[in-house]
Amino acid sequence: MIERDPEIEPERYELAEPPQYHFEVDRRDFLKVLTVMGGGLLVVSSLPASAQETGRGGTGGTAPNDLASWLHISQDGHVTAYTGKVEIGQNIRTSLGQTIADELRVPMASITFVMADTDLTPFDQGTFGSRTTPTMAPVLARAAATAREMLIDLAAAKWSVDRATLEARVGAVVEKSAHGRSATFGELTRGQNLTGRVSQSAPELPRDKWVIRGQALHKVNARDIVTGRHEFTPDVVRPGLLIGRVVHPPAVGATPKSVDDSKARAMPGVTVVRDGDFIGVVAPNERAARRAAAAISVEWNLPTGLPTSETIFEHLKKTAVPDGGRGGDRTGNVAAARTSAARTFDATFDIPYIAHVPLEPRAAVAEWTGGKVTVWTGTQRPFGIRGDLAQAFRLAEDRVRVIAPDFGSGYGGKHTNAAAIEAARLAKAVAHPVKLVYTRAEEFMWGYFRPAGVIAISAGVDANGKLAFWEFDNYNSGNSGLLTPYAVPNKRESFHNADSPLKQGSYRGLAATANHYAREMHMDTIARGLGVDPVEFRLTHITEPRLRDVLQTVVAKSGWPHPSADGRAIGIACGTEKGSYIATAAEVSRTPDGFKVERIVAAFECGAIVNPDGLNNQVEGAIVQGLGGALFEEIKFANGEILNGTMAGYRVPRFRDVPPIEVHLIDRRDLPSAGAGETPIVCVAPAIGSAVRAFGTVPARLPVTLSAK
Repeated sequence: MIERDPEIEPERYELAEPPQYHFEVDRRDFLKVLTVMGGGLLVVSSLPASAQETGRGGTGGTAPNDLASWLHISQDGHVTAYTGKVEIGQNIRTSLGQTIADELRVPMASITFVMADTDLTPFDQGTFGSRTTPTMAPVLARAAATAREMLIDLAAAKWSVDRATLEARVGAVVEKSAHGRSATFGELTRGQNLTGRVSQSAPELPRDKWVIRGQALHKVNARDIVTGRHEFTPDVVRPGLLIGRVVHPPAVGATPKSVDDSKARAMPGVTVVRDGDFIGVVAPNERAARRAAAAISVEWNLPTGLPTSETIFEHLKKTAVPDGGRGGDRTGNVAAARTSAARTFDATFDIPYIAHVPLEPRAAVAEWTGGKVTVWTGTQRPFGIRGDLAQAFRLAEDRVRVIAPDFGSGYGGKHTNAAAIEAARLAKAVAHPVKLVYTRAEEFMWGYFRPAGVIAISAGVDANGKLAFWEFDNYNSGNSGLLTPYAVPNKRESFHNADSPLKQGSYRGLAATANHYAREMHMDTIARGLGVDPVEFRLTHITEPRLRDVLQTVVAKSGWPHPSADGRAIGIACGTEKGSYIATAAEVSRTPDGFKVERIVAAFECGAIVNPDGLNNQVEGAIVQGLGGALFEEIKFANGEILNGTMAGYRVPRFRDVPPIEVHLIDRRDLPSAGAGETPIVCVAPAIGSAVRAFGTVPARLPVTLSAK
């Protein structure tokens, strides 16, 4: 059994999937492996990353303590910082740079990052769970503070003075006296590594004394991105690069029955690669690769009798593990409270599968040199992909290097990356570097989906209209955001595993999007049923001051309960996830075919704000993505085949769908910074659903639709 990291939520189903490829090893390759391993028994490691020695300067699961693993100062004073985190568009290169600049006392322009390179950066579990700011920023802050103090010590020794007379300022150590000496950091280090351990006691700036953190600095490489100079994975070019394509099955679970690849083999410059069920081609250019793949005729064994997008919810309930549920919380006596409740409210919500639809589909470039493979790929888990490659090709992990260039969004959808293994397989077969870029249809079909789910809620109130009991059962979708933030004396909240016919896994906010939708819509139902203001009903049951603060802020900023224009309705929702707090108000108008979202107002608090400009962008981006799940997105499927897996068939938000968005950030310098990439998405759908109820009945199924009164 593989040990799981306790910080990885259980609905990250993709991390529990078995390996996708088991390449056959001929006798010659097997003997080569034995030679490399020194003979004896060949064991493919299944240890968790946290138990393996991995990465530059340290072991997996723990941050290395040697300073050189995190920072290097060159002779000209330039600072190179190292992190295994990945830049996906969330702007951590800027915010982490602000952390280093503040503590090391250097200008932002003097800092360059090396990121997500398994040969150069310390091990990192992955860029997910809104963990970069709360976990990586403190590590880099301590490293920078330690380096600053070491530099002051070097200057004190060089000048034979009391270190108390010195301070670090703008990339140099200076004497505090009016005309004191100064030495740049580069002059002090002479380009050599600062040797020593990261100190846990090096003095760091208190949050209320931050200088560079807290500023709305622009994205450090924004100009290169908007001018097209910045390279993403599909831009990577290697000497002798060829183009690969894989012939994927038309449905999940389909296998090849017969294959005729004679036409493709006859094409000039084309190599057909076959290994078990794996079918691929390599060609000099994209057009030739596309034509060669299309020329291969495959008869498929197709699955039958699988659930469809219309029967999936019944299937999930039917196949739920009958273990009484797990996770969640049990408090008080729900059965007794139900018996004495003045009124009860029951509802069941259906949550469909939805796709990630990243701007950049899966892509990889693979190159073999001297028995070692290097793969450039857009993944949120470069060290995890390194382990997958090592396992697939029977290699020691030090024979695999994974480099994750910045890539065009992931949203939790790029934790696994079949493209990396496929590109490496093709490159090995032809002894040339190979680039593989998924088509949009392949991205839809072979990425994994936000899990479908069924959420059943039963709640009751006492004679005073206060919640007396709360029962909440999530089937398959997951348990992030499962626990209610509202005070209820008697409650039971449970998550139940179920059988999924489609590949499913992480999504921005995980199951918190589904759980918040069901909970907030049900709170809205109860308030309306009691004839009380939905905001006041929530406030009556909120004991957490931070949640109360964002809710009251959005009430004030949105003008609740009155919409900003005649003919509109306003809805509201609030919640918490990943240590941050969100409240969202939505205004909608009636249209001949339904409704239109006219305005979104959000109040968000995630502790101390490192970069308000970047944070504002994160909140706005999450809201726009949330509009898709609220209004349009739903995967249609039958017998393992995706029926709407194109941009023409799968609706995502377009410019005309995005209303004015007002974001109100609450800066809490008295609190540590929490993550911000996921939480703002969770209340978009329930705020819209609540508003639409003014025009008619809203069925208990996402996306939000309107059944007229």
